[in-house]
Amino acid sequence: MPRNMKPESLMMSFGYKPELSEGSLKCPIFQTSTFVFKNAEEGKAFFEVAYGIREKGQDEELGLIYSRINNPDLEILENRLCLWDKADECAVFESGMSAITTVFMEFLSPGDVLVYSSPLYGGTDHFIHHFLPKYGIDTVGFKPNATKEEIMSKIEEKGFSDKVAMIFVETPANPTNAIVDLQMINELKVHYNTEEKQVLTVVDNTYMGPLWQHPLRFGADLIVYSATKYIGGHSDVIAGAVLGYKGPMKRVKTLRTFLGNMAGPWTGWLLMRSLETLKVRMEQQQQNAIEVAKFLSFHPKVSKVHYLGMIDEDSPSYELYKRQHDGPGAMVAFDIVGGEKEAFKFLNSLKLMTLAVSLGGTESLAEHPSTMTHAGVEPEYLKSIGVTASLVRLSIGVENVDDLIWDVSQALEQV
Repeated sequence: MPRNMKPESLMMSFGYKPELSEGSLKCPIFQTSTFVFKNAEEGKAFFEVAYGIREKGQDEELGLIYSRINNPDLEILENRLCLWDKADECAVFESGMSAITTVFMEFLSPGDVLVYSSPLYGGTDHFIHHFLPKYGIDTVGFKPNATKEEIMSKIEEKGFSDKVAMIFVETPANPTNAIVDLQMINELKVHYNTEEKQVLTVVDNTYMGPLWQHPLRFGADLIVYSATKYIGGHSDVIAGAVLGYKGPMKRVKTLRTFLGNMAGPWTGWLLMRSLETLKVRMEQQQQNAIEVAKFLSFHPKVSKVHYLGMIDEDSPSYELYKRQHDGPGAMVAFDIVGGEKEAFKFLNSLKLMTLAVSLGGTESLAEHPSTMTHAGVEPEYLKSIGVTASLVRLSIGVENVDDLIWDVSQALEQV
């Protein structure tokens, strides 16, 4: 292609050849379990590459074998997703948790240490605290505002300096929007790398989606997404994705093949549909979120607004926000004056926004993190990281912004 086009321009056609599909403008749904080889030699060649018996030739493509290994809907989707983050490869899964847990299982072994930021999405937090210990994997958590020295001190106090295998970061954090310095995380990785063991850094980028933050730029090895959220964007599909450099991605894809947790052709097709409007959706959601956050910041029944676009310019977090992000996003959290009773009254009084978990869809959603998405996290710890009974989380959609503000206003009036 003569011009170096932007991802949003390539989402309609990249990686797809209509002549291979009867001239269909859009990629069909390849609802098949297996694919036909032209001859036995071709079948042998495809399996050699798929099972790592030999490296793929320079101009050779991995041939279609079986939909647990590869499927056109999945491969074209993965190629397109790579464009946003400038990743070497992508693997799509049947859920965000499937993507995250596959990464943990592939790169963590008994005796290893996982260093992780907190808060995390409740499902990830549960897996770290209730599953990994059963397999002899130790963990060290740190809060988003922790310095490099503070994190190193925690690791060294426990005698884990030579055992760190992975640093897992969710930034901005769900649900507080607290941000972690990815450049500092990369420095930590370099510090704990040894000749025998290379530390892997993994970033859950779900809150920012592929548009507003690109962790590979700051030294991350892998990015994970709940593709259910902004990538899917319509609250009608469950999916996850892992993106990154060729070396670790080969291991991720190999384990995915044998766990059998890859997404199917319908999921691939739905996500390809969604990628075509990803940029226009996310930009509208962000613009709406900016206005909703402004309104909340001046309301007498709101004690604090947690939104990247509302970070004080004198705050140390402001420089990090501007350096690491291309926009403030569309996730807004706020503390209502009062507690659970007042938060519930607000949620129950909404007319346009919907009371539901998840995020990133075209519709605006509201939920109560401490009793819903983070209900499985120890209550005292939640309070220590700001997830209190007064915290409400909003995922802002594409509705008319004046209607959204009216809805928030009238619900607050009922409190």
